[in-house]
Amino acid sequence: MSQWNYFARLRRNFSLNSIPPDQRLGREAMISLIIHACFQFGASMSGLFLNLYLWRLTQDFTINAVYNIVNFGMTPFAFAIGGLIAKKLDRMVVYRLGIMLCAVFYLLVILAGETVPNYYIIFALLNGISSGFYWTGFLILQYDVSTDRNRVRYLAINMVTFNSAGLLGPALAGSIIARMEGLEGYLIIFLIAFIMFVIAAIISTKIKAIVSHHKKYYLKYVGLVMKKNKLWLYSLYSFFIFGLFQGIMLFLPNILLFQALEREDLVGYFGVLFSGITVATGYVISRKAQKEQARKYIMYATMCVVAASCMLLIDIKLWSVIIFMVVFSICNPLSVNSMTSYFYRLISGLPLKGQLKVESVVMREAFLNGGRVFAIFILIMLASDLQSKWLAIVIAIMAAAQFLILLLIRPEKIESASSEVSNSVAK
Repeated sequence: MSQWNYFARLRRNFSLNSIPPDQRLGREAMISLIIHACFQFGASMSGLFLNLYLWRLTQDFTINAVYNIVNFGMTPFAFAIGGLIAKKLDRMVVYRLGIMLCAVFYLLVILAGETVPNYYIIFALLNGISSGFYWTGFLILQYDVSTDRNRVRYLAINMVTFNSAGLLGPALAGSIIARMEGLEGYLIIFLIAFIMFVIAAIISTKIKAIVSHHKKYYLKYVGLVMKKNKLWLYSLYSFFIFGLFQGIMLFLPNILLFQALEREDLVGYFGVLFSGITVATGYVISRKAQKEQARKYIMYATMCVVAASCMLLIDIKLWSVIIFMVVFSICNPLSVNSMTSYFYRLISGLPLKGQLKVESVVMREAFLNGGRVFAIFILIMLASDLQSKWLAIVIAIMAAAQFLILLLIRPEKIESASSEVSNSVAK
């Protein structure tokens, strides 16, 4: 009898009816998750191995680092332009444009072949523009298709679908590369990524544009909003701090894994492991996370990541890299979800009743990528190769810096900007 009760409780937990109506996701929210999954399937194949492709062609750590500096440095400018397009036309215009530019980017990589390193600055600029447009559209779309009541759940489910799509991508890409001679496998996975981006662009037509009369772009007034709304300003600072660690983690671990394994397929299989852990964490967050506990979640996640980074201080070997990445895969979703949900709630308290959502997303990305560029620049200055003793030290310092976020994420009291700000912005 107890077994039947257990299965009944399990069925209720997974049943849609167990979810309060105001926390359920609408049609466009579900479509946005499907689009993002298609995008991630292509990106997890191509993005994971693009840095390895450069590494295989050049064996130069500095080229990889500079590529990412230019890429992340260009992204905020793309966000600013993308925000203008979203405001003047619609967020779906810049979203689809971003997807199509990603497809064009990888088509150009295929055509360039082994001459990519000769033009790596140009490719970095193109990548920054395409990804900037994509994420401008998607971050605004996330806000539009979710509410304050279901946003934590939506973000967690998005993380699950995003990383579920990333489970198959790295394994398939690694397997293809391992079976092909030379660098032909890389070109095949870039072609598959191109196809997936085209599919994502087609599916995006299922989400309708929003007809809005509020087309004025208020980006030049965000400085005034920062002065009046300190809570929002502190949240932007927190994303700069967050970017310090993220900038390194977006490209360095895969190079370290390849250095230890010397096989792309094994790098891909480990990518599956790490994505699987992230999926499991995202599911738990979707069921258990509470928006009021943002600071506590970030504190726990940072403590664990700092402890794991100390393994790299002992020695950068396969065992230490795996331990570090497993812990990171568990903790990173908790930090990302908490900070993003917190930031979206702050947007609701800004002047003009949500009309600054585009400008908020642009500023968030500017601070985030500023942190990423700064961290990679420090990495180049102190650790010019993978054998440098400073490599692990920089990783540990950037991980520990995440504790500063706790000083910037304030208790759940979202300030409303003064009427002076609203009047000044509305002019």
